[in-house]
Amino acid sequence: MAGVVSTLGPISKTWTFFEDDWHEGNVAIMGVRTNASWLASSVFDGARAFEGVTPDLDQHCARVNTSAERFHLKPVVPTETWVGLAREGLKKFAADAELYIRPMYWAEAGLGGGVKFDPESTRWCLSIYEAPMPKTRGSALTLSPYRRPSIEIAPVDAKASCLYPNNARALFEANARGFDNCVLLDMLGNVAELANANIFMVKDGVVFTPAPNGVFLDGITRRRVIGLLRGDGIEVVEKTLTWKEFLDADEIFSSGNYGKVTAMIRIEDRELQPGPIRQRARDLYWAFAHG
Repeated sequence: MAGVVSTLGPISKTWTFFEDDWHEGNVAIMGVRTNASWLASSVFDGARAFEGVTPDLDQHCARVNTSAERFHLKPVVPTETWVGLAREGLKKFAADAELYIRPMYWAEAGLGGGVKFDPESTRWCLSIYEAPMPKTRGSALTLSPYRRPSIEIAPVDAKASCLYPNNARALFEANARGFDNCVLLDMLGNVAELANANIFMVKDGVVFTPAPNGVFLDGITRRRVIGLLRGDGIEVVEKTLTWKEFLDADEIFSSGNYGKVTAMIRIEDRELQPGPIRQRARDLYWAFAHG
């Protein structure tokens, strides 16, 4: 397709299925009048390919359709079609490539010139690109002054693009103070999640994680890790948690699609060691992914 590839700087190897064909590079999918380009009417999801496996790919493809429905977009691509296209796209990369798989919906047109978009103008694409798995020894964690919104304030029941600028500003603020990541509280002052992942803590051999309360996504990787740990005989408790409880934790780790299971090695000024339960969670996840 002529005229669809952006030249906005170098990017990793990328292939995108858009308008019935595969295109290489940073494909331009929106114009200046596209509703999503200026009013953020878009949802997405993210799956991973690494070491030749694609854990829970079908669940990520199903969730983008759920997000679209909750956001009032039209989920016009069946889950099995998303999965089939992803499998097709993976063949354009090396078998052992570390990839991000991103299905996406957005609104093209507005209604009446205002902020409301036209659901019938829903468009979609599937982008796959090289994104190395994080290989860090762990992250330093702080408390963010910003909060996670509730359902009355923002569409937190969908993986909506409009939610992420708040997380980005939280990361900018934390990074400026020398931290890698940060905890966002909910509007009641309880721990919700990290700026880019779900969060777990360990105390006296028991794993604790915030109970889903409608202000953060109950992540696919989160649910998978909980199930694997419980299946391994480790107690996992989902409950309301305070920042003080995290300050006193024996271990802290995160789960998320991008990095899977990641250790925290410092919380505020207190050093932490990557602990045995986090390591067990990671080992169990890798065994599941390859199983």
